[in-house]
Formats: sequence, C-alpha cells, structure tokens
Amino acid sequence: MNKKLDPKEVELFLLDNLDFFESRESLVSELKFKDTSSNASSILERQVKKLRVEHNNLIDLISSFMETASINEDLFNKSKKLILEILSSDTKDKIINTVIETFRDEFKIDSCALDFYKNKEIDELENNTQLSFHKGSIHCGSFSKEKIKYLFEDEKIESIVVATVVLKDEIGLLKLGSFDRTKYLGDEDTTFIEYIRDILERKLAI
Repeated sequence: MNKKLDPKEVELFLLDNLDFFESRESLVSELKFKDTSSNASSILERQVKKLRVEHNNLIDLISSFMETASINEDLFNKSKKLILEILSSDTKDKIINTVIETFRDEFKIDSCALDFYKNKEIDELENNTQLSFHKGSIHCGSFSKEKIKYLFEDEKIESIVVATVVLKDEIGLLKLGSFDRTKYLGDEDTTFIEYIRDILERKLAI
C-alpha cells in the first residue's frame, strides 16, 4: 500500500532541493497558482509564463525548420528531375523544350526561354540592352521596360535572370522572367541557374 504524500514533506523536500525544477521545465509550465498579490507567487507566475512562451517559440522554430526542409527537398527533387531529363535528351530541340516546360510547370516561373544567337545577333542585342553576354555572365534584377522587351516577348515581365550559355558556333541565353518586380532583386537565385547553365554547356557541346 502506497503511503500518501504529506504536502509539508513535499514542501520541505523542495526547499532542500531548489534546483528540482531546473531539469523539469515542462512540469513547471503545467503548474497552477491561485490569484494572489504576494511577490513570491508573482515571480513564479512570471517564470511559468516565460517558460510557456519559450516552449511556444521552440515549437514555432521546429515547425519553421520542418517547412524549410520540405521546401529544400522539393527543390532538390525538381532539380534532379530536370538535370536527368537534360542529360537523357538526344536533340537540341528536346533539351530546349525540357528546360522551358520544367521551369514553367514545375518551378512555376512566369516566363522561360532558351534562345540561341549568332555572334552578330548577340552584338546587336548587347547594343540594344547595354548588357554584356560574355561567357559566364549572368544578369539578375529589375531592368527598364526598354531593355526587357529585347529579351522577352511578354510585356508583363518586371524582373529577370539571364544566363549566357556559350557554345562553339553560337551563344544561348537562358532567360527567366517574373511578373513580380521584386522577384529577382537579389542574387540568391543565381547559383542554381549557373549550375543549370553549366550542365547545358557541357551537354550541348557533345
């Protein structure tokens, strides 16, 4: 038969073990206190509230990590699929269609194109846009309507990413466009585009 705990004994035990709740914060957050104006109770209530806030913040942080992990996994799977389809394509036209369809349907890009130009055509495009399309170049941001119209047929495009794909006899431009003027203001998207650009150069050089 279990001996019933005497509240006084519990109180004495806690007084002798003031660090009892340090490793039992979840227990502290469940404690209830009656309304009182005593300083001791007020301190405990504040501590309990603090622990509960910290607990909720931790849950929110974990949820955010899980959401980010899910987004990264989704991006990885889509990227892997695109790369494998590029590598398995046996014609230039098939590669172009694969890139355009994947960016449009899988990555939900507003506008995508992979166009190829002769040197004379690139010179003319550089003159009209005042942008350089040398090997390795990539342009990202919100440009004037006049510049964008030389690169995209859609007048609704507000911000762009353009990567240069250099081949032996021609130059390709991988062009992504967004209706959102702030979409490509930073350079956080360029690493992935550069990676796809490098794969295209290797594949199309074969």
